[in-house]
Amino acid sequence: MTTKLAFNLLAVSCLAMAPAFAQSSNAQEQDKSAKIRSVTGCLSAGDSANEFKLTQDDGSTWEIQSKDVKLSPHVGHTVSVTGKVWHPDMHGAKEKSKEAVSPDAKEHGHLDATSVKMVSESCKK
Repeated sequence: MTTKLAFNLLAVSCLAMAPAFAQSSNAQEQDKSAKIRSVTGCLSAGDSANEFKLTQDDGSTWEIQSKDVKLSPHVGHTVSVTGKVWHPDMHGAKEKSKEAVSPDAKEHGHLDATSVKMVSESCKK
């Protein structure tokens, strides 16, 4: 009887803790408030000379700027850009609230590029 009670208590404990582990794992994958991000997509010219727009396959967009990285040679290419998110805490809060309202909401952010790597010489159409 004691063994059965101990086993049931252990099973209930494991079930109670499972969502916490799943949520923790998912939060790492979807950390919208990360200070450093890498994004991949199609690079296009922005509104000003040193501003660019990166559009990801899911429709998410990033405004990209950099004083150190030459982005203009990559316009029209699929690139992977790594950089610092402008105001990461505010960005994360904004994106999480959009997701709460609409799970299909597309991310939009601003990134100060620290590196760029060409993935393809053209963008997917």
